[in-house]
Amino acid sequence: MGHLHRVPGAAADFVSPTPLAAAIPWRRGLSWLLFLGPFFFLSYGFANAMAARWQVTDAVVFDWEWHIPFLSWTILPYWSIDLFYGLSFLLCRSTLQVDRHALRLLTAQLISVGCFLLFPLHFSFERPPTDGLFGQMFDALTGFDKPYNQAPSLHIGLLVIIWVRFATATRGGLRLLVDGWALLIGVSVLTTYQHHFIDIPTGALVGALCLWLWPDQGPTPLTQAHITDSPQRRRLAAYYSVGAIAAFGLAWHLGGAGLWLSWAGVALTLVALSYALLGPAGLQKQDGRHSLAAAWLLAPYTLGAWINSRLWTHRHPAPDHLADGVWLGRLPDATAMRAGGFRGLLDLTAELPAPRGEWAYTGLPWLDLVPPTTAELQEAAVRIEQMRRDGPLLVCCALGYSRSASAAAAWLLGSGRAASGEEALGLVQRARPRVVLGPSHRQALADLAPLAEPIGGA
Repeated sequence: MGHLHRVPGAAADFVSPTPLAAAIPWRRGLSWLLFLGPFFFLSYGFANAMAARWQVTDAVVFDWEWHIPFLSWTILPYWSIDLFYGLSFLLCRSTLQVDRHALRLLTAQLISVGCFLLFPLHFSFERPPTDGLFGQMFDALTGFDKPYNQAPSLHIGLLVIIWVRFATATRGGLRLLVDGWALLIGVSVLTTYQHHFIDIPTGALVGALCLWLWPDQGPTPLTQAHITDSPQRRRLAAYYSVGAIAAFGLAWHLGGAGLWLSWAGVALTLVALSYALLGPAGLQKQDGRHSLAAAWLLAPYTLGAWINSRLWTHRHPAPDHLADGVWLGRLPDATAMRAGGFRGLLDLTAELPAPRGEWAYTGLPWLDLVPPTTAELQEAAVRIEQMRRDGPLLVCCALGYSRSASAAAAWLLGSGRAASGEEALGLVQRARPRVVLGPSHRQALADLAPLAEPIGGA
């Protein structure tokens, strides 16, 4: 559920770092490391040995990769991930954070090793001879790391997880140093001739999936997963599944740069799962923003949803006044919020990020094109009445024609401004003529009417 709070304009992208004075559960972190370390070498080595036994020669390499230079000194940042792997546990400030961080690392290992065994690949470049310290470091590396275990790059998957842990705990110049060194580690998988390019985005995908699956706080997306009994959600899940299959198929057919269409396939798969199993929790929107992992994974879908909202509302971008300081409209940007003089924003979208600014914000993430339940309408009505007392309030969804309209109708009904659901709908449609509310919306309002208690005077 959403909650009323103020969102500062300069809010950070990451969760604010926990004070360093907090106790470090180092014993639990050490216990995890004692398990993860041997597991890493055993599972990774097993996949390497199997690929060597199978004499794997398949490789996925683009022509331009032959121009990537070999930089022997980048073995230093390449190796440094081992140090940061261990230190990352010291940045966890609770037992839950330690466990979630360890589960991310373990899950990345399991997914990657599974891919190495199912789809083994071989690195196809010949590494130039190297002497001195760098040569010794390469010799140590090749002692257990053969030219297999390619896509997805486990190095990159672990890097994404570890980088987020360090980035969350640092600020200012130290944060820039962390970001720069993480970028150097990422590049080093190419310049040490350890991986081809295809391994990098696939490895980053694995890392992002692990971050999404094991958030630092709250339940995991799969905790309350269940097959929906809503026909609308099932139908939409099927549509998005077909879209995902089409995106993957087109990416495979086109190859080359067309493989980036797989990102859209991943995004649509996650949306389909949200409609079929996970609900709004699958999109991980809280306080107006998606989690970092969800923002990465859903980026193609989010972009498409935003473009769609603007195309449908380009002739009517402005919100409409309903009654007593309550307005209806599409999800605005910060400029529109300030221009309208709004003191509050009730955001009913699950798929789009909300603008930040000096106004009260409440987020109630509802899936698009899914009629709200009676309980959801009741909660929205209460929030509208609470927030409107502090000044003009904008109630919004992606277009301002469905979710926001049904919430506003529930407020009219619950506050006594309308005597019935049909009257409430009539008032909403009079204020915003393009409102679209189907039979399911009307039924939810009809079910609300006998239950509604006055939430505020008209």
